[in-house]
Amino acid sequence: MAVTNRRKARDSSDVEARPSSEPSGPHYRSNSQPFAGRLGANQAYVVEGGTSEDDHLLHHAPDATPHMSFRELMDMRPIKNLDLWKAALIEGIGTLLFVYITIWVNISPDTAPAAPTQRFGSFDNAAFLGPLIGGITNLIFITLFITSFGAISGAHFNPLITFATFCARLCSLPRLILYVAAQIGGGALAGLLVRASWGGRDFKVGGCWLFTDIVPPKEIFVVELVSATLLLFLAFGVGLDPRQAKIIGPALGPFMVGLSVGTMSFASAFARYGYGGAGYLLLHNMLKLH
Repeated sequence: MAVTNRRKARDSSDVEARPSSEPSGPHYRSNSQPFAGRLGANQAYVVEGGTSEDDHLLHHAPDATPHMSFRELMDMRPIKNLDLWKAALIEGIGTLLFVYITIWVNISPDTAPAAPTQRFGSFDNAAFLGPLIGGITNLIFITLFITSFGAISGAHFNPLITFATFCARLCSLPRLILYVAAQIGGGALAGLLVRASWGGRDFKVGGCWLFTDIVPPKEIFVVELVSATLLLFLAFGVGLDPRQAKIIGPALGPFMVGLSVGTMSFASAFARYGYGGAGYLLLHNMLKLH
């Protein structure tokens, strides 16, 4: 399989052989599937084509290369690929776990926080401390989840990221359909689990609450639009751009994506009283369905 030069250099590096008296265990074949839209990998695990093995792989997974044609992008035949369904299932499970834990760490009673004071503004109450804690925990959890799930599903956990990679021809239409369905299903189940854990639905979570009697929705639409656009630029720049591979690489990429989301979720949440911050973690809004 013709992988990128970065992976070739890593796989062909010499390793010192050391004799050992320990019995050797069974050897298992790695089943990691290349995916150009893998978040945080900067396209380090893709195929370039040109061999019969590559052609066979690209027939079943055209988004294993960043060089998809429009016809390959829209081809629905790969939806019969069992590995794609497995990846979508893992994406749904990862989304469920991620949404649940990030909701639970940001949950609070469904009441407006204390109004800003004349002396300290929003910097001395829950309107500031809540987003601060949420931003830090988002950074940590996103880094860990991308590192854990990236090799299996690409670790999007968000329809916004999946749709953006589709528009950039890094994700095929079958994967888009399966992933978005899995993400919505996982987010909905996470909302049900949070309701069961809280004992009701009278709560709010950073990124998905707005008191319309205090803030007009049309004004917050601008914040949401700009924040989501900025997040996409940051995610692509630090987690998907192959030109950043030598600078950032797959090891640092997940942390940089987590840093982007954590910083944005904090920066957009406390300036306007009555608004809980940008909801580009779209699946948090699945709580409104329960």
